[in-house]
Amino acid sequence: MGRGRAKAKQTKVARELKYHSPNTDLAALQRELSGSGKSDHDFDDDYKEYVDDDEDDDADDPDDWARRAR
Repeated sequence: MGRGRAKAKQTKVARELKYHSPNTDLAALQRELSGSGKSDHDFDDDYKEYVDDDEDDDADDPDDWARRAR
């Protein structure tokens, strides 16, 4: 019995989005699209303490899985 009410609500929301556009902060959009000036390298440094640098830890290596299965 519930499809009619759900469809009516979806139709209402779609109509509101189509005919009544929300106020857009164009200055904020410009800042977001232009970037914050922070490079990817700086972003990586923020999480450096969480990175495991063990080269011998190959638990996720598919070739290693194949060798173990034999």
